[in-house]
Amino acid sequence: MTRQDVQAQYSCLRNKVVIVTGGATGIGEDIVRAFSNQSCRVAFIDIQKEAGELLMDDCNSNGFNVSFYLCDIGHISDLQQVIYQIEKDLGFASILINNAADDTRSKSADLSADVWDQSMAINLRPHFFTSQAICKGMTSLGGGAIINISSVVWHMGAIDLPHYAAAKAGIIGLTRSLGREFGKYNIRVNAIEPGAVMTKRQRKLWWTKQSKIDEVVARQAIGKSLSGKDVANAALFLASEQASMITAQTLTVDAGLS
Repeated sequence: MTRQDVQAQYSCLRNKVVIVTGGATGIGEDIVRAFSNQSCRVAFIDIQKEAGELLMDDCNSNGFNVSFYLCDIGHISDLQQVIYQIEKDLGFASILINNAADDTRSKSADLSADVWDQSMAINLRPHFFTSQAICKGMTSLGGGAIINISSVVWHMGAIDLPHYAAAKAGIIGLTRSLGREFGKYNIRVNAIEPGAVMTKRQRKLWWTKQSKIDEVVARQAIGKSLSGKDVANAALFLASEQASMITAQTLTVDAGLS
């Protein structure tokens, strides 16, 4: 058993309704699996129909309670309708994980207004509107937790990602603002900044050579590959009662990347 296979159990999460955006693959998939393993009722939203259905079927075949909702979160009216449908099907959510993202690269000289706007439409705008949509229901439950997935990339000045970095920095500002506003409802709002998580997408599109991955790991204080499970474990903690007095904060999970 590896360190990534060891998952703390939080009895306070049992039977909670959890919503995860971008949950079909990558870090989102690991978050869906982690919360389902806590006996949560997990609803995840994604535009990837085949991958979403496969994940839902796999989780449920193992006795978990996972539902997949197909939606392009860039269309806010559709996203709001899906949140409403989830609440109708499962009840109000106690936990929201705003995970969906698109890190498509573009050099600054080639970056069009349409590409910029599309990046914000996926990487930042839904984080607010999902939070807005669940606030009333979460308040009626007596509180809950919203966790926004940002990235360390905005600290690092990564090239070819100005639009993505701007959105991920915006998530931190949004987290602090909503954390302050929603605190009166006992809703905690925090962010996680993952480091170099080498998902299948990352390996396929950007980190195609193992030597390049090794170079990144060598820059970390902890010389082990970062997994989506490490991010999921942080999300579990922030969603749990053990983090009941933590809000408007950012937790970096990057193995000490410099």
